[in-house]
Amino acid sequence: MHGETRRSFVKKIGVASALAAGGFFNWNPRAVGANERVVLGLIGGRNQGRGDALRAIQGGAEIKTFCDLDQAILDKVNPDLEKAQGKAPGTTKEFRNLLDDKDIEGVIVATPDHWHTHITLLACQAGKDIYIEKPLSQTIHEGQLIRDAARKYNRVVQMGTQNRSADHFRNGIEYLKTGKLGKVCEVTTWECQVRESIGNPPDADPPATVDYDVWLGPAPKRPFNINRFHYTWRFFWDYGNSELGNQGVHMLDVAMWGIQTLRGLNNCLPTRVSGHSGIHWLKDAKEVPDTQILTYDFGDFVLTWELRSFAKQRPVDGTREGIQFIGNEATLVLNHRGWKVYPKDGSTGPGEEANDERENGLHEKNFLECIKTRQRPNADVEIGRLSTTLCHLGNICTHLGRDIVFDPKTETFGSDKQANAYSKKEYRKPYALPKV
Repeated sequence: MHGETRRSFVKKIGVASALAAGGFFNWNPRAVGANERVVLGLIGGRNQGRGDALRAIQGGAEIKTFCDLDQAILDKVNPDLEKAQGKAPGTTKEFRNLLDDKDIEGVIVATPDHWHTHITLLACQAGKDIYIEKPLSQTIHEGQLIRDAARKYNRVVQMGTQNRSADHFRNGIEYLKTGKLGKVCEVTTWECQVRESIGNPPDADPPATVDYDVWLGPAPKRPFNINRFHYTWRFFWDYGNSELGNQGVHMLDVAMWGIQTLRGLNNCLPTRVSGHSGIHWLKDAKEVPDTQILTYDFGDFVLTWELRSFAKQRPVDGTREGIQFIGNEATLVLNHRGWKVYPKDGSTGPGEEANDERENGLHEKNFLECIKTRQRPNADVEIGRLSTTLCHLGNICTHLGRDIVFDPKTETFGSDKQANAYSKKEYRKPYALPKV
């Protein structure tokens, strides 16, 4: 490097160096006793990352270092972490610093979606276990790479679909296993919400507290716009996965859970996806659909997804979001309030009421336990990858505006060049995908 040390080189070019310079070591985390606190790093802490970290602390973790590209977020959130665990984490704007720290056994990755794959691949290579917010990746290919890296480096990788650790969802799926629904011919999922207008503000200078070029990272170079920044980035294709990957993945993941129960982990992807998507309500800056109906054909049953971002009500069953397994003998309905079976004869079926368990820390606690035991977590990387693949398939159908035919064995679209092109993406230099 002509006189530069590796560390000075890293500081000079920022986090891009983590993608180009290599040199990670695959060490195993230190042995962790059953009651010993697990040392974690937090990468991205504005919203969900903050909550993940606080729940992890409650479950027995210590956040040693907190990384965020925005100094304003570091300043705002770090006191909350200090209060929760009795001491303040160190702070940094370079996630590579967390991966270099051998005291840190695992990392929470809660960045915008377009950074998920780069950070997670490097974290696997660095010997870290990973709690990664949903959805896993931005493309089918990225999900495969993350799965392969997790297996290669023997990492615990938990995706943040908390329903997998909620007792009432698990109990509902257990009832599905009994076969008392009869032949399940239809699985339906839905989300009804209201997304208020984000307007059409003009481009502007980025906040002085953030390195905007690094925030963009592998995404295309664009002028800063407040709509493409904190939280509302998810409404733009460059950084997110539409509402399918934001809210929908929670419902589709429970549907996938049931499908895996009925068909097995190796036979749980569809062969055709059809649907209609559009922006039919607000004409603001959002790029992703506010109205969407998708159909996933599995050959012997059909899975549907319905999105309304303009109305919370769903008069049919009174729930804003949920999952139904519809059989010829009975229907099973699951949502955050519990589960209920509706037999075909109109009698009262079994069920269970529940508080919303998605935010009570069970999912983070499961991750921490698996760091200690080396068991696979409830939302293991392959489980998360398959559920995220459903989101990608729906988004590809949306982009093309037509049906797509999918081969679950090869996870390709045959001779459909347009669809296959969406399985991968381009990355802005110097943020190429790391080779691990």
